[in-house]
Amino acid sequence: MNYWLMKSEPDVFSYDDLVRKGKEHWDGVRNYTARNNMRAMKKGDTALFYHSNIDKAVVGIMNIVKEAYQDPTTEEIAWVCVDVAPKEKLKNPVTLAAIKANPKLADIKLVKQGRLSVCDITKAEFDEIIRMSKQK
Repeated sequence: MNYWLMKSEPDVFSYDDLVRKGKEHWDGVRNYTARNNMRAMKKGDTALFYHSNIDKAVVGIMNIVKEAYQDPTTEEIAWVCVDVAPKEKLKNPVTLAAIKANPKLADIKLVKQGRLSVCDITKAEFDEIIRMSKQK
């Protein structure tokens, strides 16, 4: 299994929106690195849901339930989407500031490549963010 972090602006599509829908395609990605990450996703992989711009925090966990296919929001064949389903809302959101302050997360791509909307993370990074979410 691989681990990912996927960003969405909560006023456009939030974790609560995903919970209400039960499953949704993750579309609109127009960065080649992010697109390549989505192409690498496998059914059963796990992703952290990050609210960008407003909250700037990891707020939930989701599963990849369908591998990459043509993004229905464009006719350009270069762009793909994946289907995701909610797994669990975090007890406490883990803010970008808290992630930046944690030396165990110094190399996470969320910080190193901050503009990347879909990035891979290590199991250790995933586990550390989950651990942080259980603290207040």
